[in-house]
Amino acid sequence: MTTVIGRGTQRSGPAGQPEAIRAVPLRRPGRLIAAVIVLVLLALFVYGAATNSAYDWGTFGRYLFDKRVSQAALVTLSLTALAMLFAIILGVVLAVMRMSQNPVLRWVSWGFLWFFRGTPVYVQLVFWGLMVVIYKQVDLGIPFVHQFAHVKTGGLFTAYWLAVIGLSLNESAYMAEIVRAGVSSVDEGQTEAATALGMSWGQTINRVVLPQAMRVIIPPTGNELISMLKTTSLVTAVPLTTELYSKTRDLAVETFNPIPLLLVASAWYLFFTSILMVGQYYLERYFARGASRTMSARQLQSLADAQAGNAGAGPGGHQ
Repeated sequence: MTTVIGRGTQRSGPAGQPEAIRAVPLRRPGRLIAAVIVLVLLALFVYGAATNSAYDWGTFGRYLFDKRVSQAALVTLSLTALAMLFAIILGVVLAVMRMSQNPVLRWVSWGFLWFFRGTPVYVQLVFWGLMVVIYKQVDLGIPFVHQFAHVKTGGLFTAYWLAVIGLSLNESAYMAEIVRAGVSSVDEGQTEAATALGMSWGQTINRVVLPQAMRVIIPPTGNELISMLKTTSLVTAVPLTTELYSKTRDLAVETFNPIPLLLVASAWYLFFTSILMVGQYYLERYFARGASRTMSARQLQSLADAQAGNAGAGPGGHQ
């Protein structure tokens, strides 16, 4: 018994078992040509950037690890971490309100999302910077009756915390929709089955809903975290001038050489985003456990043996 494969043949092996097929991949010269063209263009770009005096790589090297730049990078990281932490917490609350049966909570949540998703984050940050002018003091007490204390907003809020508040409120509107989409992706039958097994509401959320919802929540949340890192460059609107972009911009004004300082800021942003992307990859892989339908070699062999046995069995159970 022979099987024709292309121009060759394959003979049956011992005990009637076919030998393994030696597959030869098709040659695709177009892919090789495209790869060569891309590599040549990339090499030309790198050579041009390395030899272009406008980039001033010497200045880039001097300021890349400058203490002022590294301190500003830490401010950027803290802004990102705090804003995302508050945004996730508030986003979860808003998502629960959106899914609530209470129409007041549902419409309040919708109005919050409508406003903060519909206006530019830069405009929002400008308003937060003017907050100490709009509200010069906060009165504590019984409204329209008696105020027990008066707090000056100028001493209560610094530019740093106004930036954190502005960024977190804007981001929470997007996180609310991400969380709501993740929870809605879990089939209702899962919660019904958990209830039938005697699980409490907390156990159902922690053991059934969240592990499945996180597969939907993690990827866009990672993207939002990376976006938040870059959005911190807009806090000059508050104004906050101690984060990475503002500091490199000030140094560029001092040196009258903006291009290498922009490259310094870009290098730090790329470094941080690369770390976040690696962390996102491992988080996605952790929460994807048990979701893959890829079968191991042993499972595939068992399936093939079972199918061969079923195909060989005729009517009456005789092969």
